[in-house]
Amino acid sequence: MQDSPITATVDFHRDGVQHGFLKLPHSHDDSAWGSLMIPITVVRNGDGPTALLTGGNHGDEYEGITALLKLAGRLRAEDIRGRVIIVPMMNHPAVLNGTRTSPLDKGNLNRAFPGSPTGSLTQRIADYFTRYLVPLCDLALDIHSGGRTLDLLPFAATHRLADADLARRCLEGARAFGAPNTLLMAELEGDALYDTVVEAQGKVFISTELGGGGTTTPETVALAEQGVDNVLRWAGILPGEPRMSPTRMLEIPDSAHYLQSEHAGLLEFAVNLGEPVKAGAVMARVYSMERTGAEPAEYRAPVDGLLIGRRHPAKVAMGDTFAVLAVPL
Repeated sequence: MQDSPITATVDFHRDGVQHGFLKLPHSHDDSAWGSLMIPITVVRNGDGPTALLTGGNHGDEYEGITALLKLAGRLRAEDIRGRVIIVPMMNHPAVLNGTRTSPLDKGNLNRAFPGSPTGSLTQRIADYFTRYLVPLCDLALDIHSGGRTLDLLPFAATHRLADADLARRCLEGARAFGAPNTLLMAELEGDALYDTVVEAQGKVFISTELGGGGTTTPETVALAEQGVDNVLRWAGILPGEPRMSPTRMLEIPDSAHYLQSEHAGLLEFAVNLGEPVKAGAVMARVYSMERTGAEPAEYRAPVDGLLIGRRHPAKVAMGDTFAVLAVPL
Protein backbone atom coordinates (compact mmCIF):
# COMPACT_ATOMS: atom_id res chain seq x y z
CA MET A 1 0.00 0.00 0.00
CA GLN A 2 1.29 3.46 -0.84
CA ASP A 3 2.42 6.01 1.74
CA SER A 4 -0.13 8.31 3.34
CA PRO A 5 -0.53 11.73 1.70
CA ILE A 6 -0.61 13.18 5.24
CA THR A 7 2.60 14.62 6.64
CA ALA A 8 3.23 15.72 10.23
CA THR A 9 4.99 18.95 11.17
CA VAL A 10 5.95 17.43 14.54
CA ASP A 11 8.68 14.92 15.35
CA PHE A 12 7.10 12.09 17.33
CA HIS A 13 10.48 11.02 18.71
CA ARG A 14 11.76 14.38 20.00
CA ASP A 15 11.58 15.28 23.68
CA GLY A 16 9.69 18.40 24.74
CA VAL A 17 6.37 19.96 23.75
CA GLN A 18 5.51 20.44 20.08
CA HIS A 19 2.38 22.01 18.62
CA GLY A 20 1.87 21.43 14.92
CA PHE A 21 -0.33 19.96 12.22
CA LEU A 22 -1.18 16.87 10.25
CA LYS A 23 -1.21 18.27 6.71
CA LEU A 24 -3.49 16.61 4.15
CA PRO A 25 -3.35 18.02 0.59
CA HIS A 26 -6.79 19.29 -0.47
CA SER A 27 -7.13 21.06 -3.80
CA HIS A 28 -10.37 23.00 -4.10
CA ASP A 29 -11.86 26.07 -5.77
CA ASP A 30 -10.48 28.53 -3.24
CA SER A 31 -6.99 26.97 -2.92
CA ALA A 32 -5.52 25.02 -5.83
CA TRP A 33 -2.64 23.61 -3.74
CA GLY A 34 -4.31 23.81 -0.36
CA SER A 35 -4.15 21.47 2.63
CA LEU A 36 -6.32 20.46 5.54
CA MET A 37 -4.45 21.42 8.71
CA ILE A 38 -5.38 19.10 11.59
CA PRO A 39 -3.91 20.39 14.90
CA ILE A 40 -1.74 17.99 16.88
CA THR A 41 0.36 18.24 20.04
CA VAL A 42 3.13 15.84 21.06
CA VAL A 43 4.58 15.87 24.58
CA ARG A 44 7.51 13.53 25.21
CA ASN A 45 9.90 12.91 28.07
CA GLY A 46 12.21 9.97 27.46
CA ASP A 47 11.22 6.33 27.26
CA GLY A 48 7.86 5.15 28.54
CA PRO A 49 4.32 4.37 27.44
CA THR A 50 2.58 6.32 24.67
CA ALA A 51 -1.02 7.50 24.98
CA LEU A 52 -2.94 8.62 21.89
CA LEU A 53 -5.71 10.99 23.02
CA THR A 54 -8.41 12.01 20.55
CA GLY A 55 -11.58 14.07 20.39
CA GLY A 56 -13.68 15.39 17.53
CA ASN A 57 -14.02 12.02 15.83
CA HIS A 58 -17.48 13.49 15.27
CA GLY A 59 -17.58 17.23 14.84
CA ASP A 60 -20.51 18.05 17.14
CA GLU A 61 -19.20 16.28 20.26
CA TYR A 62 -17.48 18.93 22.33
CA GLU A 63 -16.41 17.52 25.71
CA GLY A 64 -13.36 15.74 24.33
CA ILE A 65 -12.42 18.62 22.06
CA THR A 66 -12.55 21.09 24.96
CA ALA A 67 -10.69 18.88 27.44
CA LEU A 68 -7.91 18.04 24.98
CA LEU A 69 -7.43 21.62 23.79
CA LYS A 70 -6.98 22.55 27.45
CA LEU A 71 -4.60 19.62 28.03
CA ALA A 72 -2.49 20.62 25.01
CA GLY A 73 -2.06 24.05 26.59
CA ARG A 74 -1.12 22.86 30.09
CA LEU A 75 0.82 19.60 29.76
CA ARG A 76 4.60 19.96 30.16
CA ALA A 77 7.27 17.43 29.30
CA GLU A 78 8.60 17.39 32.86
CA ASP A 79 5.11 16.36 34.05
CA ILE A 80 5.23 13.00 32.31
CA ARG A 81 7.20 9.84 31.60
CA GLY A 82 6.88 8.64 28.02
CA ARG A 83 4.79 10.30 25.34
CA VAL A 84 1.33 11.84 24.90
CA ILE A 85 -0.04 12.44 21.39
CA ILE A 86 -3.04 14.79 21.44
CA VAL A 87 -5.37 15.22 18.45
CA PRO A 88 -8.33 17.22 19.80
CA MET A 89 -10.17 17.36 16.46
CA MET A 90 -9.68 14.15 14.43
CA ASN A 91 -12.26 15.14 11.82
CA HIS A 92 -11.22 18.80 11.74
CA PRO A 93 -13.53 19.82 8.85
CA ALA A 94 -16.53 18.40 10.71
CA VAL A 95 -15.55 20.21 13.92
CA LEU A 96 -15.22 23.53 12.10
CA ASN A 97 -18.65 22.91 10.57
CA GLY A 98 -20.25 21.79 13.85
CA THR A 99 -21.57 18.62 12.27
CA ARG A 100 -21.18 14.91 12.87
CA THR A 101 -19.76 14.34 9.39
CA SER A 102 -17.33 16.23 7.18
CA PRO A 103 -18.84 18.97 4.98
CA LEU A 104 -16.15 18.22 2.37
CA ASP A 105 -17.10 14.64 1.54
CA LYS A 106 -19.94 13.83 3.99
CA GLY A 107 -17.60 11.30 5.57
CA ASN A 108 -18.32 9.90 9.02
CA LEU A 109 -14.77 9.31 10.28
CA ASN A 110 -15.85 6.69 12.82
CA ARG A 111 -17.39 4.65 10.01
CA ALA A 112 -14.41 5.02 7.65
CA PHE A 113 -11.79 2.74 9.25
CA PRO A 114 -9.36 1.29 8.41
CA GLY A 115 -9.38 3.91 5.67
CA SER A 116 -7.42 4.26 2.45
CA PRO A 117 -4.55 6.51 1.36
CA THR A 118 -6.28 6.99 -2.01
CA GLY A 119 -9.87 7.29 -0.79
CA SER A 120 -11.94 10.28 0.23
CA LEU A 121 -10.48 12.92 2.54
CA THR A 122 -12.13 11.22 5.51
CA GLN A 123 -10.78 7.80 4.48
CA ARG A 124 -7.29 9.30 4.20
CA ILE A 125 -7.49 10.62 7.75
CA ALA A 126 -8.65 7.19 8.95
CA ASP A 127 -5.78 5.52 7.10
CA TYR A 128 -3.19 7.80 8.73
CA PHE A 129 -4.45 6.89 12.20
CA THR A 130 -4.57 3.20 11.31
CA ARG A 131 -1.08 2.91 9.81
CA TYR A 132 0.90 5.71 11.45
CA LEU A 133 -0.51 6.91 14.79
CA VAL A 134 -2.05 3.78 16.33
CA PRO A 135 1.19 1.76 15.86
CA LEU A 136 3.00 4.41 17.95
CA CYS A 137 0.71 4.05 20.97
CA ASP A 138 0.22 1.65 23.84
CA LEU A 139 -3.26 2.93 24.61
CA ALA A 140 -5.84 5.08 22.84
CA LEU A 141 -8.53 7.16 24.53
CA ASP A 142 -11.22 8.45 22.15
CA ILE A 143 -13.63 10.87 23.84
CA HIS A 144 -17.18 10.93 22.47
CA SER A 145 -20.50 12.39 23.55
CA GLY A 146 -23.97 12.32 22.07
CA GLY A 147 -23.61 15.23 19.67
CA ARG A 148 -26.63 17.15 18.47
CA THR A 149 -28.97 14.16 18.21
CA LEU A 150 -28.42 12.15 21.41
CA ASP A 151 -28.44 12.59 25.18
CA LEU A 152 -26.44 9.95 27.07
CA LEU A 153 -25.65 9.19 30.67
CA PRO A 154 -21.91 9.81 31.05
CA PHE A 155 -19.94 6.59 30.73
CA ALA A 156 -16.58 5.11 29.78
CA ALA A 157 -16.72 2.02 27.62
CA THR A 158 -14.91 -0.92 26.15
CA HIS A 159 -15.94 -4.16 24.44
CA ARG A 160 -15.99 -7.90 24.90
CA LEU A 161 -12.93 -9.22 23.06
CA ALA A 162 -11.65 -12.66 22.11
CA ASP A 163 -8.25 -11.77 23.60
CA ALA A 164 -8.96 -12.15 27.31
CA ASP A 165 -5.82 -10.31 28.46
CA LEU A 166 -6.46 -7.34 26.17
CA ALA A 167 -10.11 -7.28 27.27
CA ARG A 168 -9.02 -7.18 30.91
CA ARG A 169 -6.60 -4.29 30.31
CA CYS A 170 -9.20 -2.34 28.30
CA LEU A 171 -11.76 -2.76 31.08
CA GLU A 172 -9.21 -1.69 33.70
CA GLY A 173 -8.51 1.44 31.66
CA ALA A 174 -12.20 2.21 31.23
CA ARG A 175 -12.78 1.85 34.96
CA ALA A 176 -9.75 4.06 35.65
CA PHE A 177 -11.33 6.86 33.60
CA GLY A 178 -13.64 7.37 36.57
CA ALA A 179 -17.01 7.93 34.88
CA PRO A 180 -20.23 7.35 36.86
CA ASN A 181 -20.93 4.39 34.57
CA THR A 182 -18.62 1.86 32.92
CA LEU A 183 -20.01 -0.11 29.98
CA LEU A 184 -19.30 -3.14 27.89
CA MET A 185 -20.78 -2.18 24.52
CA ALA A 186 -21.97 -4.11 21.51
CA GLU A 187 -21.49 -1.54 18.75
CA LEU A 188 -23.50 -0.92 15.62
CA GLU A 189 -21.30 -1.07 12.48
CA GLY A 190 -18.37 -2.28 14.58
CA ASP A 191 -16.12 -3.32 11.68
CA ALA A 192 -15.73 0.28 10.46
CA LEU A 193 -14.91 1.86 13.83
CA TYR A 194 -11.67 3.38 15.11
CA ASP A 195 -12.21 1.13 18.16
CA THR A 196 -11.81 -2.01 16.07
CA VAL A 197 -8.60 -0.82 14.41
CA VAL A 198 -6.96 -0.08 17.77
CA GLU A 199 -8.04 -3.36 19.35
CA ALA A 200 -6.96 -5.34 16.28
CA GLN A 201 -3.43 -3.99 16.78
CA GLY A 202 -3.45 -5.28 20.36
CA LYS A 203 -3.59 -1.81 21.92
CA VAL A 204 -5.73 -0.78 24.89
CA PHE A 205 -8.79 1.14 23.67
CA ILE A 206 -11.05 3.26 25.89
CA SER A 207 -14.04 5.21 24.64
CA THR A 208 -16.55 7.48 26.33
CA GLU A 209 -19.94 9.06 25.93
CA LEU A 210 -20.16 12.18 28.10
CA GLY A 211 -23.55 13.80 27.65
CA GLY A 212 -24.89 15.24 24.44
CA GLY A 213 -27.24 17.73 22.88
CA GLY A 214 -24.45 19.40 20.91
CA THR A 215 -23.17 21.38 23.90
CA THR A 216 -21.18 20.97 27.11
CA THR A 217 -21.73 21.59 30.80
CA PRO A 218 -19.17 22.40 33.51
CA GLU A 219 -19.73 18.90 34.87
CA THR A 220 -19.16 17.03 31.59
CA VAL A 221 -16.01 19.00 30.71
CA ALA A 222 -14.65 18.47 34.24
CA LEU A 223 -15.38 14.73 33.90
CA ALA A 224 -13.50 14.63 30.59
CA GLU A 225 -10.50 16.46 32.06
CA GLN A 226 -10.37 14.28 35.16
CA GLY A 227 -10.83 11.15 33.07
CA VAL A 228 -7.91 12.03 30.79
CA ASP A 229 -5.64 12.62 33.78
CA ASN A 230 -6.86 9.38 35.38
CA VAL A 231 -6.05 7.35 32.28
CA LEU A 232 -2.58 8.91 32.04
CA ARG A 233 -1.97 8.06 35.72
CA TRP A 234 -3.25 4.51 35.20
CA ALA A 235 -0.83 4.11 32.30
CA GLY A 236 2.11 5.37 34.36
CA ILE A 237 2.59 8.46 32.18
CA LEU A 238 1.51 10.91 34.89
CA PRO A 239 2.62 10.24 38.47
CA GLY A 240 0.20 9.11 41.14
CA GLU A 241 -2.91 6.96 41.20
CA PRO A 242 -6.18 7.60 39.33
CA ARG A 243 -8.70 9.63 41.35
CA MET A 244 -11.50 7.16 40.91
CA SER A 245 -15.10 7.51 42.01
CA PRO A 246 -17.65 4.70 42.36
CA THR A 247 -18.81 3.45 38.97
CA ARG A 248 -21.82 1.38 37.98
CA MET A 249 -21.07 -1.57 35.69
CA LEU A 250 -23.49 -1.91 32.77
CA GLU A 251 -23.67 -3.61 29.39
CA ILE A 252 -25.31 -2.96 26.04
CA PRO A 253 -25.26 -6.62 25.03
CA ASP A 254 -26.55 -6.54 21.44
CA SER A 255 -28.24 -4.51 18.71
CA ALA A 256 -31.69 -5.25 20.13
CA HIS A 257 -30.93 -2.74 22.90
CA TYR A 258 -30.83 0.07 20.32
CA LEU A 259 -34.43 1.01 19.54
CA GLN A 260 -35.27 2.50 16.13
CA SER A 261 -38.43 4.35 15.22
CA GLU A 262 -40.68 2.90 12.56
CA HIS A 263 -42.66 6.15 12.34
CA ALA A 264 -41.93 9.79 11.54
CA GLY A 265 -43.36 12.49 13.76
CA LEU A 266 -43.11 14.09 17.18
CA LEU A 267 -41.40 12.01 19.86
CA GLU A 268 -42.72 12.00 23.45
CA PHE A 269 -40.82 10.06 26.11
CA ALA A 270 -42.63 8.32 28.96
CA VAL A 271 -39.34 7.57 30.76
CA ASN A 272 -36.58 9.91 31.86
CA LEU A 273 -32.94 9.38 30.97
CA GLY A 274 -31.37 7.16 33.63
CA GLU A 275 -34.64 5.56 34.74
CA PRO A 276 -35.14 1.78 34.83
CA VAL A 277 -37.80 0.27 32.58
CA LYS A 278 -39.58 -3.06 32.65
CA ALA A 279 -40.13 -5.18 29.57
CA GLY A 280 -43.46 -4.22 28.04
CA ALA A 281 -43.63 -0.76 29.63
CA VAL A 282 -44.35 2.18 27.33
CA MET A 283 -41.13 4.05 26.69
CA ALA A 284 -42.18 6.57 24.07
CA ARG A 285 -44.92 7.67 21.70
CA VAL A 286 -44.65 9.13 18.22
CA TYR A 287 -47.40 11.51 17.10
CA SER A 288 -48.23 12.16 13.47
CA MET A 289 -47.38 15.66 12.29
CA GLU A 290 -49.47 15.19 9.14
CA ARG A 291 -52.97 15.18 10.65
CA THR A 292 -54.89 15.61 13.92
CA GLY A 293 -56.96 12.92 15.57
CA ALA A 294 -54.55 10.06 14.85
CA GLU A 295 -53.54 7.76 17.70
CA PRO A 296 -49.82 7.88 18.47
CA ALA A 297 -47.56 4.90 17.84
CA GLU A 298 -46.45 3.42 21.15
CA TYR A 299 -43.02 1.92 21.72
CA ARG A 300 -42.54 -0.53 24.59
CA ALA A 301 -39.37 -1.76 26.20
CA PRO A 302 -38.36 -5.12 24.69
CA VAL A 303 -36.41 -6.08 27.84
CA ASP A 304 -35.80 -4.91 31.38
CA GLY A 305 -33.10 -2.26 31.39
CA LEU A 306 -31.93 1.25 32.08
CA LEU A 307 -32.52 4.11 29.65
CA ILE A 308 -28.91 5.13 29.11
CA GLY A 309 -29.42 7.06 25.89
CA ARG A 310 -32.24 8.91 24.16
CA ARG A 311 -32.79 10.99 21.07
CA HIS A 312 -32.30 14.69 21.77
CA PRO A 313 -34.50 16.38 19.12
CA ALA A 314 -38.21 15.73 19.57
CA LYS A 315 -38.71 15.39 15.82
CA VAL A 316 -38.00 11.82 14.77
CA ALA A 317 -37.75 10.08 11.39
CA MET A 318 -38.13 6.45 10.44
CA GLY A 319 -34.91 4.60 11.28
CA ASP A 320 -33.73 7.05 13.94
CA THR A 321 -32.44 5.40 17.11
CA PHE A 322 -34.55 7.03 19.80
CA ALA A 323 -33.56 4.97 22.86
CA VAL A 324 -30.66 2.84 24.08
CA LEU A 325 -31.05 0.35 26.92
CA ALA A 326 -28.30 -1.01 29.16
CA VAL A 327 -28.46 -3.84 31.66
CA PRO A 328 -26.58 -4.17 34.97
CA LEU A 329 -23.57 -6.44 35.17
